[in-house]
Amino acid sequence: MAEDNLKVLSALDVAKTQWYHFTTIVIAGMGFFTDAYDLFCISLVTKMLGRIYYHVDGSPKPGSLPPKVSAAVNSVALCGTLAGQLFFGWLGDKMGRKKVYGVTLMLMCICSIASGLSMGRDAKSVMATLCFFRFWLGVGIGGDYPLSATIMSEYANKKTRGAFIAAVFAMQGFGILAGGIFAMIVSATFQVRFRAPAYEIDPIASTVPEADYLWRIILMAGALPALLTFYWRLKMPETARYTALVAKNAKQAAADMSKVLQVDIEAEQQKVEQIAQKQTGYGLFSGAFLHRHGLHLLGTTSTWFLLDIAFYSQNLFQKDIFSAIGWIPEAKTMSAIQEVFTIARAQTLIALCSTVPGYWFTVALIDILGRFAIQLIGFFFMDSFSSAGKLGAIIGAFGFLYLAQNQDKKKADAGYPAGIGVKNSLIVLGVVNLLGLLFTFLVPEAKGKSLEDLSGEK
Repeated sequence: MAEDNLKVLSALDVAKTQWYHFTTIVIAGMGFFTDAYDLFCISLVTKMLGRIYYHVDGSPKPGSLPPKVSAAVNSVALCGTLAGQLFFGWLGDKMGRKKVYGVTLMLMCICSIASGLSMGRDAKSVMATLCFFRFWLGVGIGGDYPLSATIMSEYANKKTRGAFIAAVFAMQGFGILAGGIFAMIVSATFQVRFRAPAYEIDPIASTVPEADYLWRIILMAGALPALLTFYWRLKMPETARYTALVAKNAKQAAADMSKVLQVDIEAEQQKVEQIAQKQTGYGLFSGAFLHRHGLHLLGTTSTWFLLDIAFYSQNLFQKDIFSAIGWIPEAKTMSAIQEVFTIARAQTLIALCSTVPGYWFTVALIDILGRFAIQLIGFFFMDSFSSAGKLGAIIGAFGFLYLAQNQDKKKADAGYPAGIGVKNSLIVLGVVNLLGLLFTFLVPEAKGKSLEDLSGEK
């Protein structure tokens, strides 16, 4: 069927791996790096926010965020990602990937900085301001997700498309790792400069005034990686598939890809017009769409939904899991800054030993084993040890916060009802992963196929 395709698309499908593939991985991947840093850095500082803004005189434990505030601070960015994916995904199909790509990046940069500048007269107003900017940060992140993945998939060749897209997603692991390392460096510096006793020794002195700068610096640093790639995003040409098949400009598509691939490509404007005349459109919720792609969409969305319940639950609330199993000392035995360092160190170790290697295992083997086998392996191991996707993330983030509370209400965190405990919560996540494994059987294997072969829209 290759001869039926436009030459510019065929050239992309059979192109040898070359420099532009790697630059696209870096440019698109830095979006995922920033997404992961911004989404998960909040888990490093929520304990400190509780100490600073919700201290209770005479309490045997350091202050902690009230249940509703904690749920909002941890999860509001995920609510934004759901809105951002739907809106910017739609806009990217209407206006083009490149035009929207810069907008999402600037929104992420501005809101990262603004989150760290959250101000107010009291705790309630500071948290409200923080949540406001975290929501819009999530909108930018949500927009970046589909655009980065789509751009990489439309630039990649058939043979190694899986590895290239996996490499873009793998930058999430480095984002989580960078968040932990940066928080460790900054908190260690603060510890040396502003020494403080443990909470159990002196509750007031354990949280030095300068601690209020620490969490702000960690949040604002999320703008840096995005800013570094902004110029290169603007320099990227629009993807050939959008330019030729949506914008119907074969000449521009051929010119752009001739520069990228460094070969001469025929424009074929007449063929593009013929394709446009033959195409019969159908809506997302039409019978034709459901007939062609209904099961594939169900398989993809359901598995991503179930994956994100487990993934975001475990990453956002690792600190609570670590505390429950004794990896992190009791909060009262540490100062506020020391607690940030301890949580960051634990997150860094997990990212270094499991998250990052897991991503790159997939990069190395996805085009050998295939997507289907890799996904089964992933769910199997998550089940053993524990976009629709963002909705799953929201449910996981809100649900785990309450489910993981101690079964004895007296031992639960202040303001929380009794839960089912960390152990039972992890069992629930294991069941979620098992469901994800089963839904994987609805997803078709895409190894070695072009995007046109997969869609059936030659």
